[in-house]
Amino acid sequence: MHRATPETSVTPAATVHGDAALMALATNAAKGDASATSALLRVVSPRLLRVVRAVLGGAHPDLEDAAQQGVIAFVQALPAFRGECDPMGYASAIAVRTAIRAQRRRRTDLARRDDGAESEAIEASDPSPSDVASAERRKALLRDLLAELPAPQAEALAMRVVLGWSLDEIAARTEAPANTVRSRIRLAKEALKRRIEADPALCEELEGAR
Repeated sequence: MHRATPETSVTPAATVHGDAALMALATNAAKGDASATSALLRVVSPRLLRVVRAVLGGAHPDLEDAAQQGVIAFVQALPAFRGECDPMGYASAIAVRTAIRAQRRRRTDLARRDDGAESEAIEASDPSPSDVASAERRKALLRDLLAELPAPQAEALAMRVVLGWSLDEIAARTEAPANTVRSRIRLAKEALKRRIEADPALCEELEGAR
């Protein structure tokens, strides 16, 4: 299975703001410096939003709440920041986890209501050409799967497919050996393949797109 094109341009290495000044801000914020924390949030908040949007989709009804929760989670995680990775990558990993939790909650709520509106809520869009519709279905399927997979597999798959991170970069962000990350992604892709194969209509669309 080919790896999908990342939906956002975020990368684990802080580029524009990835200098000593940003690291100093993050280090001081980790020590409880309120001014440094405020300044750091002004820099990383746009990145957090982009990552959450990439994982959930721009039309997700809980996008704004999930982004706010990502900011809160980032602040809460700052005391554990030791400067061993760039602050942007640290924030992005937290955003991925926050978005996946939001997707799980959404699925749970929809299942309780049993109103059949899940797929529409995840990614609503205007009528579009068939290739765009197929791409949206694949994205919705991926988001669906992220809510079902064990958390480590879901996070690894999102970091690989949505953010485009390498195995080593994911290993650094998740503090897991590269071989473990590779195994998690393999299991997640196998689950995704099974889901696609179980959907005849989607299989037909994917075959036609090749």
